[in-house]
Amino acid sequence: MFLKRISLFNYKNFSETQFEFDTKINCFVGKNGVGKTNVLDAIYHLAYGKSYFNPLAVQNIKHGEEFFVVEGDFDKNNRNEQIVCSLKKGLKKILKRNGKVYDKFSEHLGLIPLVIISPTDSDLITEGSETRRKFMDSVISQLDLSYLNQLIQYQKIILQRNALLKYFALNQTFDKDTLQIYNEQLQALGQTIFDKRKEFIENFLPIFNKHHHAITDSAELVNLVYESHLFENNLEKLLEVNLAKDKALQYTSVGIHKDDLSFEIDGYPIKKFGSQGQQKSFLIALKLAQFEFLKKNSGQKPILLFDDIFDKLDEFRVSKIVEMVNHDEFGQLFISDTHPERTENIVKSTHQSYKIFKL
Repeated sequence: MFLKRISLFNYKNFSETQFEFDTKINCFVGKNGVGKTNVLDAIYHLAYGKSYFNPLAVQNIKHGEEFFVVEGDFDKNNRNEQIVCSLKKGLKKILKRNGKVYDKFSEHLGLIPLVIISPTDSDLITEGSETRRKFMDSVISQLDLSYLNQLIQYQKIILQRNALLKYFALNQTFDKDTLQIYNEQLQALGQTIFDKRKEFIENFLPIFNKHHHAITDSAELVNLVYESHLFENNLEKLLEVNLAKDKALQYTSVGIHKDDLSFEIDGYPIKKFGSQGQQKSFLIALKLAQFEFLKKNSGQKPILLFDDIFDKLDEFRVSKIVEMVNHDEFGQLFISDTHPERTENIVKSTHQSYKIFKL
């Protein structure tokens, strides 16, 4: 699996440009603000149908323009896969595979396995539980489309149940039977999602620990602890017990939409007790584990994007990543960096083919 070429039209700071890539290592070098990260984000867009950095799709259109188009040609199992993602202001985003428009973006997820490692990954530690749930859900969904569909359905029912709770409060009424229908649907979906998340963490944790040890060479004990209300009781029972609270709050206060993933170092939350260096190592190990997990379960080496991380790592950690490249653990790599000479020295030491694009 590798990306052969990409074309950008009115995408972020690019008017019109095209890149043809090496099958192994591709580096974008230049000063801050020239668009290195934007190229990586365009590649991410082709894999996920959305930006990694801009949640509002319209923000990816070049200032002063009305639309953007990102087009890429991938080689997957010796077959060409052309992916096009486009957006025009005021219209829905369009995602196409080999000329055919997807009805649902969810149908595309998993076709192009891809992992990005970026300084913004620190949000996984500093932000709320939603960010960590999205990480779990993203990895599982790339390998299990039924999981993604169940998640979408669950979220729809939560919205409907919340709307009903607001209606009860506004009209000073209550209909137990209608609420029970939602509770039963949430129980079935929630239990399945909970079981799959639990299984994922059980399989993912040993891989994460292996990578953390490799890049730190330390005896620190790190852990990922899955936290869910469903460890206490089944969801239907929890919804019954919390009914008075939900009616007062006018939203559903328990369920898998409140799950979290606790990041721990030596038994303590890394957010409070981990140094900056420990947090960086934790996040890189997390993403390298994501890479290996996807590779193992999809049978493909995911494309790996390194956004400005060599600026944040010491020589020891860089050497560990280079070692992994030399052992051919990775497929195609994309790297952005502000220091051309440093980048060239790093990629030369891998003894792999490479291209450097100066922006």
